[in-house]
Amino acid sequence: MKIALVCPASLPATQFGGILFLCVDIAKETSNNGNDVTIYTTDLDFANNPNTFNRDLPNEEIIDNFKIKRSHVWLNLHLFFINPGIYFQMMKDNPDIIHTIGIRSFQSYIAAIVAKKKKIPLVISDQGGLTTHPELKNSGFLRKILYKLQSPMIKFIINQASKIIVANEYEEKIFLEFSDSNKIQKIRNGVNLNTLKSTPKYFKKKYGFDYPFILFIGRFSKIKGIDILLHAINYLKDRHELKNIKFVIMGVDFGFQEQMFQMIDQLNIKGQIHVIKNPSRDDVIAAYNESEFLVLPSRWELSPLTPLEGFAFKKPVISTNVHGIPFTITNGENGILVEDEDYVGLANAILELVNDKKKCMEFGLSGFNLVQNECNTKSMVEKIMKVYVQTVNR
Repeated sequence: MKIALVCPASLPATQFGGILFLCVDIAKETSNNGNDVTIYTTDLDFANNPNTFNRDLPNEEIIDNFKIKRSHVWLNLHLFFINPGIYFQMMKDNPDIIHTIGIRSFQSYIAAIVAKKKKIPLVISDQGGLTTHPELKNSGFLRKILYKLQSPMIKFIINQASKIIVANEYEEKIFLEFSDSNKIQKIRNGVNLNTLKSTPKYFKKKYGFDYPFILFIGRFSKIKGIDILLHAINYLKDRHELKNIKFVIMGVDFGFQEQMFQMIDQLNIKGQIHVIKNPSRDDVIAAYNESEFLVLPSRWELSPLTPLEGFAFKKPVISTNVHGIPFTITNGENGILVEDEDYVGLANAILELVNDKKKCMEFGLSGFNLVQNECNTKSMVEKIMKVYVQTVNR
């Protein structure tokens, strides 16, 4: 089958996060199974920020068994990347199916237009909280206008779609506001276990420390709850149980980095924290492997991949009981869920795992079994391919 995948970002911009990895993993798995796969995307290079577009990246590139076609971004409006060249690239090709990921994007709009013009079946996935993301309500005036202008575009994309893939019941409920249930197919997100393998332990040595550490990985954004974590660390800083344990905070600035460092100074918790900015993918994987467990106190997530990646290394996860998170992390089974904004509850959950190594191991093993048996790329792509085949053969 000739498959066109569409995404706002692709390699080498790995720090863009979740939807990039989903798209690349689908491309890898489907192309390894003999399909002709192309990702249509932008020339986002990231270069440690979300605003770097690199004309020197090749317009076409073969990676593993799939192809990436890039076009230059001429305008960036709050992560809404406008790259008109993607239209001409897609119109030249004749895929059997188009699958676009991240539908509040210019790229998905173009995918829907091409699908309509060329009468090609369109599958859509969002992963972005179409109506529930906090920035839709809490952003500034100009961004609210942009989101308002996107509404007819989003309706067009959804109406054009032959099938909508959702990650869980939470996302399914969001799309039921726009579409009937017959169009919606639930497929749980998966992570690529082939790339999430234990490596020789070098992480602590590289960054110059030898103490056990608790790990946060994510964008430096207020939505990720970093401020809540910092207050929890401040609450715990004099506890003897954490005397020889530190917190590693890894990520890329999405608007909160300066405030994060100010808070660390104001709370006088510099000695408890090791911040790593703009980590490589290899360092992220090494950090999973050597950490004690993960703490991800997000204010919002739809179907987060980071907990699944932690599970691949048998690491339990502490997070919040909000939005789509409970559909990935099961409280008391593979992690601990606390109430949103509750830094004391978060601190107590950290103490619970620090003081109970057996529970930590049991939760980690449960999470490991989840990704081995269900939430992995192989299982996810097998189900996605069935959707492709059914949609093309309708």
